[in-house]
Amino acid sequence: MKIRSISTLIVHVNHRGDWVHVVVETDAGIAGVGEASHSSNDALCVAAVEQFDRQLQGEDPRQIARIRQMLRKKDGGRVYNTALSGLEQALWDVLGQSLGAPLHALFGGAVRERIRLYANINRHVVDRSPEGFARAARQAADEGFTAIKMAPFDELRHPYRYRTGPLADWRPGVERVRATRKAIGDEIELAVDCHSRMEVSEAVVVGQELADVNLFWYEEPVAHTDAEGLAAVAGLVPQPIASAESVYGVEGFRPFTADRCVDVIMPDVKHCGGILELNEIAATARLRQVLVAPHNPAGPLSTAATAQAAASWPNFYILEYAWGEVDWRAELLSPPERIEDGHLVLSQEPGLGHRLNQGTVETHRVSSAAATDSSKVLFG
Repeated sequence: MKIRSISTLIVHVNHRGDWVHVVVETDAGIAGVGEASHSSNDALCVAAVEQFDRQLQGEDPRQIARIRQMLRKKDGGRVYNTALSGLEQALWDVLGQSLGAPLHALFGGAVRERIRLYANINRHVVDRSPEGFARAARQAADEGFTAIKMAPFDELRHPYRYRTGPLADWRPGVERVRATRKAIGDEIELAVDCHSRMEVSEAVVVGQELADVNLFWYEEPVAHTDAEGLAAVAGLVPQPIASAESVYGVEGFRPFTADRCVDVIMPDVKHCGGILELNEIAATARLRQVLVAPHNPAGPLSTAATAQAAASWPNFYILEYAWGEVDWRAELLSPPERIEDGHLVLSQEPGLGHRLNQGTVETHRVSSAAATDSSKVLFG
């Protein structure tokens, strides 16, 4: 089997970005697909995929380790690593389809067939008032999600701000968290994402302020590049600390796995290097009993790819789900994405377990995306 072409297929989502897919077509009539969304620059990501097309035509797509070794760059950056991650997912999809097996079977089988999700409501919430967050969280809970994440600290975007006292800029964020907790009650788990907007002393004050809200984690109060700062915050607040959504490769996770500066790591299959890298990162996390909760505020295909890997991990915690972005999300895939009681039902179909739904793709496709017509093999 040889690679015939590698291209991109983009569907428009909303003002927060599009879903970018990498398509690998083969001369055997099999097409694999992976997701490469949220690279920070879709045009550059597409250009990287075009380069892969020139480099890899005629290669055996099943030789995933060899291709990874050929393309890996120590300092590739977010855009390149996202393109590479999307390609790698697509190669696994080809391999699984060629063997007639879902990917989790190739990793030794699943230890769970339902993947617990948390609803990230941030991309949905336009009304950023406490009431707006609370209303969205209550709706997600009513739909069956037992865990919810919010990103409430909109005011912490500039370096010149009040960090203490009654006028501290983090106080509106705390009000949003308290309103949300009140709306969903104590039975629903609640996490807070700080988007790395604090310094250590500020993060400690806010974490202590939120002690009575009973968060299931406190995400990236300081930047993931400040491992010592994360460890310092972790030692001084009552909540578990989560981080590392933008880290690339198993080597980049050393401070989080070998040294354990946080309680929960959040590798993203779209950025970390792909499915095999995701598995390796999860395995290294086991050395220090670190939980793995993959970052995934993206489309249903990256959700499916992550689920195929996470189904086999003993230290899997929970998977992110971008709640409320578009009402056609589940229908982008065939068979449709299936969520029951806040859990993703693991597909048993070959490869990633899903094809792209041609009708939904054509309705929302970005016309400028130069994707090959793969309707005979790509769509279900």
